[in-house]
Amino acid sequence: MSYAKRTDDNHKDIVTELRKYLPEATIRDLSGAGGGIPDILLGWEGGNYLFEIKDPEKPASRRSLTPAQVKFHTSWQGQVHIAHSAAEICAHIARITHKTKTQ
Repeated sequence: MSYAKRTDDNHKDIVTELRKYLPEATIRDLSGAGGGIPDILLGWEGGNYLFEIKDPEKPASRRSLTPAQVKFHTSWQGQVHIAHSAAEICAHIARITHKTKTQ
């Protein structure tokens, strides 16, 4: 059985904001890929970041990961992060790049 790929209501706004806040970043929308693959891939200063976008305005039951997303998140050997806003994504990248620069 096949299901239509849906994005959260805040998905487009987050991608637009990220392109504004991080114009040097490479951002690819992966939301149509299926198979539990996260919504966006962001390349920044040599790093690659996967983000699953969830809408904080939805009830918790509607923000939970699908079975395919759970399978991807638990089997992926790289990083993947759940995000609710562009600011949260920027903060996550800042934490990671700060750790890398101080090590």
